[in-house]
Amino acid sequence: MAKRTLVAFQESWPIRGSFRISRGVKTAADVVVVEINEDGVTGRGECVPYPRYGESPSTVLDEISTIREAIVHGAGRIDLLTLLPSGAARNAVDCALWDLEAKLTGKSVHELAGIPAPGPLITAYTLSLDTPEKMGIAAGHNAHRPLIKLKLAGDGDIERVAAVRNSAPKTRLIVDANEAWDARMMEDYFPAMADLGVELIEQPLPAGSDMSLGEMARPVPICADESCHDTSTLDQIAANYDYINIKLDKTGGLTEALQLAEAAKEFGLGIMVGCMLGTSLGMAPAMQLGGFARFVDLDGPLLLEKDRPNGIQFDDSVMHPVSPKLWG
Repeated sequence: MAKRTLVAFQESWPIRGSFRISRGVKTAADVVVVEINEDGVTGRGECVPYPRYGESPSTVLDEISTIREAIVHGAGRIDLLTLLPSGAARNAVDCALWDLEAKLTGKSVHELAGIPAPGPLITAYTLSLDTPEKMGIAAGHNAHRPLIKLKLAGDGDIERVAAVRNSAPKTRLIVDANEAWDARMMEDYFPAMADLGVELIEQPLPAGSDMSLGEMARPVPICADESCHDTSTLDQIAANYDYINIKLDKTGGLTEALQLAEAAKEFGLGIMVGCMLGTSLGMAPAMQLGGFARFVDLDGPLLLEKDRPNGIQFDDSVMHPVSPKLWG
């Protein structure tokens, strides 16, 4: 058997300005990178530890250390599904294994996965949470983009969306409440979002307190984010949502994400492909899911001061297929 090595390390990538959601502000994207080397060939994967799920760079690095010996001795992607739980740590290792296999076999990841080659994708461009006035100004600067996503916070959200709509009248809008609404707000916000032309609302209610969504008339489709992690969560949320947001840092990698995309079809759920705030190395595996998705939100590199070498080429909001020098 060929000799393998695995190394994992933390990196920090400054954000252009700052990025605010309902839970706080970030000024840098803190990521963990895994590199698996075999026969002089290196596969790479990136993950973003997320405090909402009890993760930090140190806990993720600790998790990865527990399966280093298994990977070094030949464990593969399917083995990994039982070696680590879904989450950021498994994502970085899984994506590194995909990249390694692609490089060793000379086949692209989409060929290995048996899915169509990803073509150019239109990604949402995310506006950070702010006052209605400032979000309106930001929307005006980005009114040429075909799809804008707004981060919301609860009180004042109708005014925020109205300001953005006024500044970008022709742009398609989706909104992400990040669990910040309550049932009282839903009564007013649902019809208001519909009137303002919002096409999708992400996770309006807190995960675990969202069962009432299944009993509501939904004039705007609702997308599960924090409530949907992997295939094991579909049974619990399918009746309450119209879409799921598949993020590799939640599923624990592309392997489980592909299974989740197929399972979602069986439940009649639409698909959004999303991301945490990271570099092109984190976006590249998620692009493989573009053919499954009605909405794509992989704009992480656009929000950073700089990206990795050989990063994804963006023409405004159009993402071009990944260079094999980067991944896959």
